[in-house]
Amino acid sequence: MLLSAFDYTLPTELIAQQPLQDRAAARMLLLERQEKAFKDRSFRELPSLLKGDELLVVNNARVIPARLFAHRVGTRAEACGERRRIRKEHLGSRIEVLLARRIEVDLWEALVRPGRKVRVGERLLFEGSPLQAEVVGRGEYGLRQLRFDIPDGGNLAEIIRTIGHVPLPPYIRRQDEVADGERYQTVFAKQPVAVAAPTAGLHFTPAIVDELRLKGIQIVEITLEVGLGTFQPIRAENLEEHAMHSEAYEICESTAKAIGAARREKRPILAVGTTVVRALEDAAQKSIQAGRAPEALAAGRACADIFVRPGHRFALVDQLLTNFHLPQSTLLVLVCALAGRDLMLSAYRHAVASSYRFYSYGDCMLIR
Repeated sequence: MLLSAFDYTLPTELIAQQPLQDRAAARMLLLERQEKAFKDRSFRELPSLLKGDELLVVNNARVIPARLFAHRVGTRAEACGERRRIRKEHLGSRIEVLLARRIEVDLWEALVRPGRKVRVGERLLFEGSPLQAEVVGRGEYGLRQLRFDIPDGGNLAEIIRTIGHVPLPPYIRRQDEVADGERYQTVFAKQPVAVAAPTAGLHFTPAIVDELRLKGIQIVEITLEVGLGTFQPIRAENLEEHAMHSEAYEICESTAKAIGAARREKRPILAVGTTVVRALEDAAQKSIQAGRAPEALAAGRACADIFVRPGHRFALVDQLLTNFHLPQSTLLVLVCALAGRDLMLSAYRHAVASSYRFYSYGDCMLIR
């Protein structure tokens, strides 16, 4: 299947730049797959729209302040024929470092801008702290591996929390504000492991959660470490040639048991966000490969590199609450796999014509 089949036109003014003051005030497009129809609703209506036997699965990842600023320090050795010479450089230019994935306690993969100025072997000094890091490896598209020098008795996570900025997505064209520190977190956020928010969860409030539980709806949690790969573009026209990024996830024992019970009892499993879809469908695939039923999930940590695209047979997820996604993105491909490409793109055209708010701080869609 070709990437060009997953495109739509979005006026830039529909890309939400600020969150709504009231999380639950978001509009919600209700898409009914069997009827091949959609209608305009409000997220506040979610409890009344559900039957009461659903199992809601949410992502409890908390976004870390992964956007840091640094300057190059000292001198570096540079090859020159058969000898090496030390050349002092002008090192005053500001370097933006966006943490992408933790490899070890002190080793991170990061997107560095401008990447051409930062070479392997150079050191970075981070603004607001004596924290330094050495560039120990490099990858494609500006990625670097950074080995942090953690001060004696220091805690890298705490230092990052102190000096870091909220890593707002690139389509939000403003600097982060103090309010983003909590507004770019869901009410379920617990585990500080993500560098992008599981945005479908941003609409929930404690009051909505209470309404859902009073109706008898069970809510369970997983953790998927949302990384920069969620914004990684598809660079191959043929979807089968796209190399999907990997993201770590964890499913605890109680959640695994709840999912198995819901499947046996034929209760619908409603994934809150594409991150949950990816984790559950990857876990189901691993279960099948191990010779078990798809719902016999193995609790614990794993890595998802599954690319959910049209033709995928969903083993666990029946329904999905999701925000609107970028054209020609892996996430748009995923929702098309669940609802059908033609119906989904028709719903997107309706959302554009009806001035829905798009992307992370935007409105949402309930697919069932």
